[in-house]
Amino acid sequence: MPELSHRRRMLVLAICCMSLLIVSLDVTILNVALPAMQKDLDASLSGMQWTIDAYTLVLASLLMLAGSTADRIGRKRVFMAGLVVFTIGSVLCSLAPSLDSLIVFRMIQAVGGSMLNPVAMSIITNTFTDPRERARAIGVWGGVVGISMAAGPLVGGLLVDSVGWRSIFWINLPVGLTALLLTLRYVPESRAPKARRPDPVGQFLVIALLASLTYAIIEAPSSAVGQTLAFGGIALAALVTLLWYEPRRDEPLIDLRFFRSAPFSGATVVAISAFAALGGFLFLSTLYLQNVRGLDALHAGLWMLPMAVMTFVCAPLSGRLVGNRGPRLSLLVAGTAMTASGVLFAGFEAETANVTLVIGYFLFGLGFGFVNAPITNTAVSGMPRAQAGVAAAVASTSRQIGQTLGVAVIGAVLASGVGSSSSYRDTFVSAARPAWWIIAACGLAVLVLGALTSGPWARRTAERTAQRLESPEIKESAGVV
Repeated sequence: MPELSHRRRMLVLAICCMSLLIVSLDVTILNVALPAMQKDLDASLSGMQWTIDAYTLVLASLLMLAGSTADRIGRKRVFMAGLVVFTIGSVLCSLAPSLDSLIVFRMIQAVGGSMLNPVAMSIITNTFTDPRERARAIGVWGGVVGISMAAGPLVGGLLVDSVGWRSIFWINLPVGLTALLLTLRYVPESRAPKARRPDPVGQFLVIALLASLTYAIIEAPSSAVGQTLAFGGIALAALVTLLWYEPRRDEPLIDLRFFRSAPFSGATVVAISAFAALGGFLFLSTLYLQNVRGLDALHAGLWMLPMAVMTFVCAPLSGRLVGNRGPRLSLLVAGTAMTASGVLFAGFEAETANVTLVIGYFLFGLGFGFVNAPITNTAVSGMPRAQAGVAAAVASTSRQIGQTLGVAVIGAVLASGVGSSSSYRDTFVSAARPAWWIIAACGLAVLVLGALTSGPWARRTAERTAQRLESPEIKESAGVV
């Protein structure tokens, strides 16, 4: 990719952030609309889980493939294709006549979304070559997540209450089309001189692993034990086969050598933990505010605003902090705040009093705002530039896996606690308590891993891993950007 002027680099960053906006906005808007969709489509609790997880599951399964395909045929080309498919999928979701069709159309959306975020991050990584400038750009990228969280509940609540839940998908159309036109005009094409070969076996194993694991978790409360164990067994077999098969390929879908770097491995687990907490937090909050407190979608969105505003404010601060002092402090702040929020709900029933509810949302937004930038920066900064796209795709995949598992596990725990009780409002708080403890544990994992994987010994493992990945054979197979 040729060196661009500062103004052009900022424009490329803005275009890439537009793609992140519509993908992230879709999550928060959809959560606010869940109760309305449940009534209109006569959906069960597991049905609502699938409207979220069908999207994140496909996204997680295809992100690595999209990243390698972009390296092969051109990042700009794949990015534009993703915008087109995502926009078409949004239109189809707004027209869905049933829950099953909505889930299918959400999967089409995800196919397009898989071509956006990792490719956009690869474009950003190769556009901003200075480490400190790159960290600031990633901080802006993380701030867009905050914008989507701030705008999602309010815009979604307003649309659901005034027009209906189908209108939440319409907002993707103008943003997607604008990003498409700007990409065509201003984003330069780039690709790896010698791209990695496809890995269809690895891709199949990843899909089998994630799909069977998610199905086993979501359907466990309502399915026979044998069926749950069967899908769990498929997931385990797929994982074992993947770990055996991938190291034996010259150009694997997932290069397991990346995980010899302690910071990279830590960032992967932190991403899974943080986004599992986010998925579960949004799911529980939406159901509580609307189904238990009886609020409409707009007022539920207003109650969630403290969380969204803190994410919006803290994300760029975290990006600058990572650029100046490294990821350690951001991860410690994030882990502490997210753990405190989970404990407040689990141990002190924060949702039952207005003051503690706001404090819990404030703390979670603070923690999540600080966690995003160090995840991405740690994942890509220790890798050779030729491997930046693959590393960014692993980080993005970890986020989606986390959110998928968060919604699946938290929903299953809640469904087991509520059961078939007719007094849903009376049992919700006690049924949700184990789920809040899980969210607190996810925050604690962020805290502990942030402390363990950001020290001098961890950086040395990253340097050794980068040296191995810089070998002539690796560089030839990956291509130097």
